[in-house]
Amino acid sequence: MPTIDLNCDMGESFGAYKIGDDAAMMEVITTANIACGFHAGDPVVMRDTILSARKHGVAIGAHPSFMDLYGFGRRRISGERPEDIEAQLIYQIAAIQGMATALDWPITHVKTHGSLGNMAAEDSVLAEVCVRAIKAVDPKLVFITLPYSETMRAAEAAGIAVACEVYADRRYTDNGMLAPRQMEGAVIHDVEASVDQVLTMISDKVIPTIGGGRLPVDAATVCIHGDTPGAAITARALRDKLTTAGIDISAFAKPQN
Repeated sequence: MPTIDLNCDMGESFGAYKIGDDAAMMEVITTANIACGFHAGDPVVMRDTILSARKHGVAIGAHPSFMDLYGFGRRRISGERPEDIEAQLIYQIAAIQGMATALDWPITHVKTHGSLGNMAAEDSVLAEVCVRAIKAVDPKLVFITLPYSETMRAAEAAGIAVACEVYADRRYTDNGMLAPRQMEGAVIHDVEASVDQVLTMISDKVIPTIGGGRLPVDAATVCIHGDTPGAAITARALRDKLTTAGIDISAFAKPQN
């Protein structure tokens, strides 16, 4: 039976501002990537998200970003020294790891957020910075990476375990990268279309591209975005359809107390 993890970026509220329906999503997913305070999140949100994940048996990980609270981590940052970006990542990963350890629900992985993740996927120097930061904090952490990315290459070269991630609601270019959101048809809004794409990637082990290509892939986890209207309903429908198709839903890594 094929097995897949369902992950979601969470804990992205901040102070009085609420982003996403984390409570509803937590009942559907098997892995949560928790914001570390640099694009969203704060100590209270981090704590509450970890406690909710522990209650639901959901694995958790760090979701670090550029230092860009104003832009929600979605602005492309350039000109920073690599060692300074590395320090920012170590700071964020260590923050979540410390909170999670205190709450007796250890983190299992790291997944970069927004522009940091997109840029590192195509920039070998930035990819190596991400890998060095993870290795400096805890070399046993799994790095969630995109297939055909510089981050996957850097992690494998450094001996860091990877979990190959695919997206339920995004189309792919012919080189295996996510199609830019500005491109027409880049975002999939139809549940049936999302399910068809996920089934193709899991069962057939290929990524269908916008140009009609089929790229080999061995996916370990599927990302479901939680900050769009109706996301929890869509996520539940996706999980139900995957289960009906005979696919086991399970976290790729379990917390080790």
